[in-house]
Amino acid sequence: MDNLVIAGKSYASRLLVGTGKYKDFDETRAAVDASGAEIITVAIRRTNLGQNPDEPNLLDVLPLSSYTFLPNTAGCYTLEDAVRTLRLARELLDGHSLVKLEVLGDPKTLYPNMTETLRAAEILVREDFQVMVYTSDDPIAARQLEEIGCVAIMPLASLIGSGMGILNPWNLQIIIENAAVPVIVDAGVGTASDAAIAMELGCDGVLMNTAIAAARNPVLMASAMKKAVEAGREAYLAGRMPKKIYSASPSSPVSGVIASSKDKSV
Repeated sequence: MDNLVIAGKSYASRLLVGTGKYKDFDETRAAVDASGAEIITVAIRRTNLGQNPDEPNLLDVLPLSSYTFLPNTAGCYTLEDAVRTLRLARELLDGHSLVKLEVLGDPKTLYPNMTETLRAAEILVREDFQVMVYTSDDPIAARQLEEIGCVAIMPLASLIGSGMGILNPWNLQIIIENAAVPVIVDAGVGTASDAAIAMELGCDGVLMNTAIAAARNPVLMASAMKKAVEAGREAYLAGRMPKKIYSASPSSPVSGVIASSKDKSV
């Protein structure tokens, strides 16, 4: 089986999806089901997991028994806020240690603040969190995060929510080639072809939220993303043919081909 392995646990799906921005929890559940995802991200500061007993609880539609929850620090701009949020998540989820760290630099671009991210990662790893980390596509920062002990590196393809796709495939390839932990594209995917390209580059998985939730038909887009990730992974494993400006070699052999009447000598 060609499964995704994170922190020692195996997953059949290489698509990770978020749970925000849907019109209601019913649509959230339908989209998650259509995606086939086993790991789902949850913004602890924006989603009720029981901390507000009078409000709808996400756990009622997406139970912990069926999914691996990945609490994240969306909306955090300092390491203190990020660390505090994930400590709260561990309490809400009965000691859950697998988390997604993101420390944002500004509210306009949502680009990661790498100085704060690195410091927060060090604290969380020391506290025995299994840290999957949102990062820039800087290969040096990716290596530093792995050296700290993060269990997955999650470089952006382009800015969060932009839908611009993969803008710098070369940096992603450098990160992939040098990482000993899973590399999962996080942010910027807009449609199924973006997800397929990420997987064809050799990424271990793709995480997305807005690309599905903001689609005209989120459930149908979730299904499309599932197929794209699977197709991209198979294409990567198969190994594409070399690119050429032109080919002097025909796609079919010519030896043994029966000559036409025009080619026969009289």
